[in-house]
Amino acid sequence: MNRAYSILTVKAVEEERRVIRGTATTPSPDRVGDIVEPLGVAFKNPMPLLWQHKSDKPVGLVKFDKPTKDGITFEAELPTIDELGALKDRVDEAWQSVKAGLVAAVSIGFRAIEYAFLDDGGIRFVKSEVYELSLVTIPANADATISLIKSIDAPMLAATGNEPRDSDRPVKPGASGKVVKTITPDPKKGKAMKTIAEQIASFEATRVAKSARMEELMNAAAEEGVTLDAEQTEEYDGLEAEVKSIDAHLVRLSALEKSNAAKAKPVEVKDLQSGSDARGGAVPAVAKSALPKGTAFTRYAIALARGKGNLMQAAEVAKAWGDTPEVETVLKAAVAAGTTTDADWAKPLVEYQNMASEFVDLLRPQTIIGRIPGLRRVPFNIKIPRQTAGAAAQWVGEGKPKPVSELSFDQITLGFAKLAGIVVLTDELVRFSNPSAEALVRQDLINTIVQTMDKDFVDPAKAVSVGVSPASITNGVTPVVASGTDADAVRADVKALFAKFLAANMSLAGAVFVMTETQALGLALMQNPLGQPEFPGLAINGTSGGTFFGLPVVLSENIPAQAEVVGPPAIPAGSRIILAKASEILLADDGQVMLDVSREASLEMDSAPTNPVTASTVMVSLWQHNMVGIRAERFINWAKRRADVVQYITGANYGG
Repeated sequence: MNRAYSILTVKAVEEERRVIRGTATTPSPDRVGDIVEPLGVAFKNPMPLLWQHKSDKPVGLVKFDKPTKDGITFEAELPTIDELGALKDRVDEAWQSVKAGLVAAVSIGFRAIEYAFLDDGGIRFVKSEVYELSLVTIPANADATISLIKSIDAPMLAATGNEPRDSDRPVKPGASGKVVKTITPDPKKGKAMKTIAEQIASFEATRVAKSARMEELMNAAAEEGVTLDAEQTEEYDGLEAEVKSIDAHLVRLSALEKSNAAKAKPVEVKDLQSGSDARGGAVPAVAKSALPKGTAFTRYAIALARGKGNLMQAAEVAKAWGDTPEVETVLKAAVAAGTTTDADWAKPLVEYQNMASEFVDLLRPQTIIGRIPGLRRVPFNIKIPRQTAGAAAQWVGEGKPKPVSELSFDQITLGFAKLAGIVVLTDELVRFSNPSAEALVRQDLINTIVQTMDKDFVDPAKAVSVGVSPASITNGVTPVVASGTDADAVRADVKALFAKFLAANMSLAGAVFVMTETQALGLALMQNPLGQPEFPGLAINGTSGGTFFGLPVVLSENIPAQAEVVGPPAIPAGSRIILAKASEILLADDGQVMLDVSREASLEMDSAPTNPVTASTVMVSLWQHNMVGIRAERFINWAKRRADVVQYITGANYGG
C-alpha cells in the first residue's frame, strides 16, 4: 500500500464528540516529489482512522467529503471509550496528541490505479483508491503542520499550551516546554543576509548532522539485526531527501560563488553613499544548465581517458569545458592530498557525489528496477528474519489433548554483489570529443550496466551464483503457458496468473506487470467486434505502458524471449509477461557507479572472459591499438521475501 502525506488543518475540534475536521490530501508534491491528484481519488465512507499507519491500531472512523481540485476535506471521530484497557489508552493518546499539537499531520493509505513518472523522479498518481487515513507524527510533506485550531475554549487551550496568539508573540509552553517565537522571514528586516561562503558552511554543517543521524539509524538497525520500522523508515527517507536537496543547493551556491568572482570588478567610490550602493547591488540569477543529464559525469570519464590515467593532465583537459566546472574541481581535488581539517577538501567530494548521482538518475529510469515503484530498500549485509512454516491447529473433543506444533524460520541476507563492465573506445574518439562523442560514451556506459542488470533481474534461467550474483526474480517459478493469441486467451491466462497469487494468500495490491513494448503494443491494438479496444488501459508512453487489468505496466525490451519448446510441456515461442509484487522484493543498492580508466592494460575482448586465463586466450593491448578502457562498477543485490511474490506467463504472442 502506498502512502501520501498532506496538511492536517484542524478547522474544528468538538470535545464532546471528539470530532476533527480538516484536509486529508492536496495536490502539492511531498518531499520525495510524489503527487496524488485529489480528483482521481476513489474511496468508500466510512474508512478506518489509524494511528501511525498501523493497521492493528485503529483510533476511530473517518468520512471524506467530495474531492475538489484543491484537495479532499474530511471529518474524523475518535470514540470515547469507558472501559479501561489498551483501546481506551490508545484512543485517548491519539486524541490528546492532536489537541496538544504533538501529532500534526495526516497520511492516506492508498492503492495506485493509474500513475505517471515525473521528470524529477517523482510519481503523479492520477487515479488511486484510498483505504485508510492515519494520524502521523513525521510527515513527508514539508507543509504538513497544524495551521489552524478553532472552536476550542480558552481553558482547554491553556491546558494544552496552545493559547491564542499573534504571529510574533511567543508560544506559552506546557509543563516542560520552551518558549518558541514564530517569526515570518522578511529580507527587508531582521538579520543581514548571509554571504555565499557563510551559506555554504551552514548547509555543509546541516548536511553532516543529517547524514550522521541517517548513519545512526542504520547502525542501530544493524546491531539489532532488523530492518527499519515504519517510523524510522519515514525519518530516514525524509533525511535522505533533505540531504539530496542540500547537495543540489550546494552545487548551485558554488556555481554562484564562482560566477560572482568572475564578474567582480573594482568599485569606484566617489563618496561613502556611492560606495555603499555599489557594494549592495543585486545578485544576478544563475541560469539552470541546459546540458543533458549525465554530461558532467560523462566528461569526467572522458577526461580520465584523455589524461591517460594522469589526473593532472585530466584536470587540464577538463578546463576546456567551462559549462561543467565541477569536473575540473573534482579532478584537481584528486591530484592534491587533503586532510580532514582542510576546509576545501569536502567540497569536491560533494560535487563528485552529485555527478555520480546525476549519472544514476540518468541510468535508473532506464532500468526495470528503476521503473518499478515500491521496491523494498534494505541495506547490504543485514539479516532479515523470514517465517517459512506456521503453527498447526485442529478440532479437538472434550477432554482430548491439544496439538503442539513449532514454527519455522530462516533468514535472508543481501550480501555485496558487484555488477561490472568495461567499454573500450578508440583514442581518436576521446581525444576529439564533441557533444556527439560525449553522448556516445554516456550511452555506452549506460548500456553496459542496463542490459545486464535488466536481463538478470527477470531472466528465469538466471540462477543464484553464491558470492557473485543474485538469482532473477523469476528463477524457480513455474510459469503459466500462454493458451492462445486472442483476447479470450489473454483473459484466461491472466486469470490463471492471478489465481497463483491468491492461492499463495498474496494480495494484488502494489503488484505491477512487466512486459516488452512489442507485446504491450500487440495487446493495445486488439479490438472487440465493435471496434473498441479490448484492453483500454494500455497506453504506450515511453517506459510506461499505462495499466493492464487495473495494475500499472512497466515496459522493457531487455526481457529475454522464450524459445519454442516441443515439450512436454509444449511452449510456443514468444515473450514473457511478469507479475511482481514490488513491496515483497528486497533491493540493496549503493546508488553509485564507480569508474576506472586504463590505456596500458591488456584485455580479453570477450563478453564472457575465461577465468583463469589459458594459453589459448587472445589478449589485446590497449596501448598498442591506441585504445582506452573505461571500467564501470556498481554494487547492487536483490531477493524475494517469499517465493510466490512473482509469477509470469511464458510463450506470449498476444495479438499476433
